[in-house]
Amino acid sequence: MLKSPLFRSIILLFTTVSFGVIGFYWVEPSYTLFDALYMTVITLSTLGYSEVGELTTNGRTFAIVFIIMGIVVFAISIRLIGEYLMSGWNEKKWKHKKNKNKMNKLEKHTIVCGFGRNGRQAVDRLKRHKHSYVVIEQNKQLIATHENEIFFYEGDVLSDESLKAVHIDRAKYLICALPDDADNLFVVLSARQLNPNLVIVSRVSEEVNQSKLALAGADHVIMPHKIGGDYMAALLTVPNLIHFLGKLDWWGAESSPNVEEIRLCDLPQRYHNKTLSEMPFFKTAACNVIGYRDEKGKQVINPDAGLSLSIQGTLIVLGTTDALKKLNSIFKSD
Repeated sequence: MLKSPLFRSIILLFTTVSFGVIGFYWVEPSYTLFDALYMTVITLSTLGYSEVGELTTNGRTFAIVFIIMGIVVFAISIRLIGEYLMSGWNEKKWKHKKNKNKMNKLEKHTIVCGFGRNGRQAVDRLKRHKHSYVVIEQNKQLIATHENEIFFYEGDVLSDESLKAVHIDRAKYLICALPDDADNLFVVLSARQLNPNLVIVSRVSEEVNQSKLALAGADHVIMPHKIGGDYMAALLTVPNLIHFLGKLDWWGAESSPNVEEIRLCDLPQRYHNKTLSEMPFFKTAACNVIGYRDEKGKQVINPDAGLSLSIQGTLIVLGTTDALKKLNSIFKSD
């Protein structure tokens, strides 16, 4: 607060008024403290009200000095206030308040631990799907570079206080994308303890640590290097398939192919406990159901139209982006 230009201008003004009161009270023995304050205010404001009493030579001399001093103080105060308004001080406080309000509204969100290469890819995907998220990062330079487009919480992800600050108790998912396996293991242990229902996805660098992270509480353990190697080999062995799958993106062109996951429990009640043929896929939306996973994790490829769907099951639907948007609008209209 002491560094605030506005605060400094207030202190300067208060000091000037105090100097005027003491000065008039000292050079004019007949003045009371209130008289001295009155003379100080009308001198600074230049309103021109009548004096309390006729000034002595010493009083006039002090008044001249005080008027010059008041002009200088006024000019400095204007500069300080302008600096306060234009330097970003107020903007920084506004951003802090805005982020705090946004943080308090987080619910069923994703916590991303670390904003390295994997963390950035994860955040990019979350943003595309308009999923609420917050990134825990302690690199100030990294935060300053991306704070306009990424929602950060500045803190040490290894600290339970940082996890609590981003409301891990209300979060639905956590992505642990730290480069060190030991750090990922520590975060997974802490996160699982703070929220037993959290779905945790963790990165791992060494294959020998994969089982340890799963034992610590990670629901999914990903090896980026292994995935990258498999992808490069697949480009040589099944290139057409890989190119086709690479086009399956929700935010592609309206006519591009796309795959969408539909949780049946999220649908309106009228669609619960139905067969596949009773769903609106075949009637109003040009979409194909290419897979189904039941509540036990059993997967069915190209399910039959007469398949009975569990409310806890998940459908995998293939269609164009435009068709999938139309399908979602049908569900929402119900």
